[in-house]
Formats: sequence, C-alpha cells, structure tokens
Amino acid sequence: MTPVTRPRALRAATGALGALGLSVGMLMTSGAPSAQAATWPTPNGSEGVSSTISVSGTKDYGMKRLYGTGDLGTGGQDEDQGPILELAPGAVLKNVIIGAPAADGVHCKGSCTLQNVWWEDVGEDAATFRGSSSSNVYTVSGGGAKEAGDKVFQFNGAGTLNISGFAVKNFGTFVRSCGNCLTQYKRTINLSGIEVNWKGGRIAGINTNYGDSATLRDITIVGDSNKKIVPCQKYIGNDDGDEPDSNGSGADGTYCKYSSSDITYK
Repeated sequence: MTPVTRPRALRAATGALGALGLSVGMLMTSGAPSAQAATWPTPNGSEGVSSTISVSGTKDYGMKRLYGTGDLGTGGQDEDQGPILELAPGAVLKNVIIGAPAADGVHCKGSCTLQNVWWEDVGEDAATFRGSSSSNVYTVSGGGAKEAGDKVFQFNGAGTLNISGFAVKNFGTFVRSCGNCLTQYKRTINLSGIEVNWKGGRIAGINTNYGDSATLRDITIVGDSNKKIVPCQKYIGNDDGDEPDSNGSGADGTYCKYSSSDITYK
C-alpha cells in the first residue's frame, strides 16, 4: 500500500513443473523462465480468510484458492486494507491462488520469495514489498495476476525486486517503486520473461531522483498493436504524500535499462 490514491486493479501446471510455476512450451532465456501463452490454473479447493495469515519459513498451499471474508472481504480498491497473507523476512510462499475478494493481497516484511502465486482479481495491490535494508531481495518466480485497476506490485521498501516467468493482464502499472512514501529508498527492479497482455498502462514505474532502476529482459507484449503500454515510466518521487511528477519514459541506460530487442510484440 502507498499514500497514492488508487482506483481498482501458465500455464496449467503439472507435477514438478507445476511446483515451479512452469509448463510445457515455456521457453528458457538466460536461465529465466519466459512466460508464453499463459493458462490460468484451476484451484485445488478454496478457503475464506477473515483475518491476515502470518507466514514464516516455507508455506506450500498446493494450489488452494484463498479469498477474503469479513474485514478482508469488501472487494474494493480502498487504501489501508489488510493483506490476505503477511510474510516474515525470509519466508517462501508457493503454489497458491489469491481469489476475489483479494484485499491487499500479500505483504512481505523483508526479503521473501513468491513462487507460482496467482491473483485472479487483484484488490488494492497483488503484493507489497517492505523492509528498510538495502540488502533485501524480493523474488517473484512464476505465477500471474489480472484485473488490477492500478498497481500489481507495490515496492515500498529498500533493496532489489526480481520478477521472472510471470503473466499479467488488464492492469494499470505492473510494478511501481513507491512515488510518495514517507520514507524513500533507492530501489532496483529486474524483470525477465514477463508476458504482458493488453490492456495495460505501464510495465515499470521508477523514481529517478532516488536512483531507482528497472531492467527489462525478454518481455512479450500481447494484443497491444498500437504500442500504448509504456515499458518504463520515470517519475520525480517525493516523501510528502503528493502525487509524483512524471519525468519522461523510455530506455536511457541508467534508470530504464532495456533495448528494442528485449521487447517482443505479438
């Protein structure tokens, strides 16, 4: 979550491949899975969640669907909702589907790993990454998210966010470095093997004045014949809660790092 006002926001896995969020037909590029022709998984049962579940260590849900009820069940895009799951530093969450209502999805309090996690209808955000250490590493491997009227991944903390083999559809911003958090940090974003399906606004949003960077590799954009989706949007961030000003867009080798060959349109 962030003070910014927000509106609303492969594959069928089997066996060991499913545990990794991979499938037959997925390409491999530089060791990272490339999301192609995403097929959304079928849940193995459903469970309502009325209060935030705390996760430490490794939690494997075996493709169960979790959805909000009670205070977590409004289904809105309002700020300051609680998450369905809150991960302690170092926690690993795997093989779970976040259904609707999704509240504020997943929160990571420090370094974390989200492996084969799917969001069917993003609530406030799919996941929010927190923590003040520059050594924090947040990893998203496999999975997908859709119906995110605003942001999918909200990066509020310090450190590095790595996302690979992920599919996204119908979204505002795929990943955003917080533009107006009261405490700001330098944030590094690495995206690899991402399948981006129209409709969408921008893939990455970063703050140049805080030294952020976003590196994009092996990005496939589907259905955007007019190339309206912005690969990398730059902003002038602030720490007073105001809406941040735009600061251009496009590759520059310093803040937005990619070349035309890194993005394929289909």
